[in-house]
Amino acid sequence: MSTKPLYTYTIEEAAEALKKGETTSVALTESCLERIAEVDAQINAFVIVLPELARAQAQESDARRKMGKTRGILDGIPYNLKDVYATSDSPTSASSKMLDGWVAPYNATVYTKLREAGAVLLGKTNTDEFTMGVSTETSYYGVTRNPWDRERVSGGSSGGPAASIAMHMGIFSIGTDTGGSIRQPAAFCNVTGVRPTYGRVSRWGEIPMASSLDQTGPITKTVRDAAILLEVLCGHDPLDANSSPETVPAFLQELNEVVEEYPLKGLKVGVAKEYFGEGVLPEVERLVREAITTLENEGAEIVELSLPSVPHALSVYYIIAPAEVSSNMARYDGIRYGHSIERTAAVGKHDLFDVYAKSRGEGLGAEVKRRIMLGTHVLSSGYYDAYYKKAEAVRQVVTQEFKDAFKQVDILVAPVSPHVAFKIGEQVNDPLAMYKEDILTVPLNISGIPGLSVPCGFYKGLPVGLQIMANHFQESTMLKTAAAYQDATIFHQQSPNL
Repeated sequence: MSTKPLYTYTIEEAAEALKKGETTSVALTESCLERIAEVDAQINAFVIVLPELARAQAQESDARRKMGKTRGILDGIPYNLKDVYATSDSPTSASSKMLDGWVAPYNATVYTKLREAGAVLLGKTNTDEFTMGVSTETSYYGVTRNPWDRERVSGGSSGGPAASIAMHMGIFSIGTDTGGSIRQPAAFCNVTGVRPTYGRVSRWGEIPMASSLDQTGPITKTVRDAAILLEVLCGHDPLDANSSPETVPAFLQELNEVVEEYPLKGLKVGVAKEYFGEGVLPEVERLVREAITTLENEGAEIVELSLPSVPHALSVYYIIAPAEVSSNMARYDGIRYGHSIERTAAVGKHDLFDVYAKSRGEGLGAEVKRRIMLGTHVLSSGYYDAYYKKAEAVRQVVTQEFKDAFKQVDILVAPVSPHVAFKIGEQVNDPLAMYKEDILTVPLNISGIPGLSVPCGFYKGLPVGLQIMANHFQESTMLKTAAAYQDATIFHQQSPNL
């Protein structure tokens, strides 16, 4: 039996310990709750911790196990949800004043699947407000600090989920990725983060930012844990019109079938020069290229290629995403739910416009308002053709370039971010600089292909992530590559020390 703290276990280790009777779900849950109480005040990864709910779910799991009715590998495993999933047993706020204290009358499909699998919810983790940001600095509940350097950001928008797993405040976490919001914080915090193919995981019940770009994915301690979660999360959902009916592979079993010697033999790895251009920190490029050499040593063939339209992806993203934001945010009007000023003498003769304007003015932060205005502008008469229509056309060009690239190679590799985590407050007042943070991650999102981040080294004590991308619905190839890399390295085993 392992002597290390229970909260440091991976999903596989925790499931094995439960199976052997070496621990219980209640013990695992208490260990994680104690860890949260011990360190989260220094990190601010959680919006809300749910000890009573977690203990009740853990007790139910232990009772099932005693009766021989275990629901699978996730039964009894404690985890965290990004604060954007509707849950009927706990508040969901999207880290915004607009939804502060709101409890949904329904459950998101992702939460339903995890409940049915027997996983134990510890709490909701911090995010940029309505997921709009790259540093978790726009959250109504304050910034989430990077566990490796508390003066730096944890990334965004899934900064809370990534930081919570880096600090072992849960066995795994669930986040969303619209423009890199799983991969970038995973890179900044030295954990594994996966964005599946668009449509692989149901978005029903997930508070949307940009509906054609959003996708749920796992944040874990290992690639193998991510494979376990994808088997549970993926699959068609009739409640989501964009949910794919594509068959879900047995991801973990496929990883177990990989040969130990030269596990990547026959794999063609593409390296596009556009991902190593101006602005990429030399030390980041060096670490990523060392990771590419590791893949080559594991049997892969490295292929240099070009994706000439990729540099335009950022401009495309910041036209399409705000346009969809302006539509999705229209529902927060101060009338049906969410923050609202009272329609009393304070607003004159029940002036409806005042209710809209003042409720949204008080309830929404600066970055959300900025993106609503940008989106409304590009969709307005006279600008739709000039901006939005052109952006959608370029989106198709970028998507086609990825499809053509995957005719030559099996996967693509690149840095996740041009640099390591930046300091809190360093860029928060410079929106353009913030938007450029997504430059290496958004091409994947506008194309709908899957991608992940795995730890590949450190620069001045701060983590660097390797980005691995695959063709649509080729998560298996992507996971096999990442797992082989983790088997050959130890970066993912290192944890911050507060």
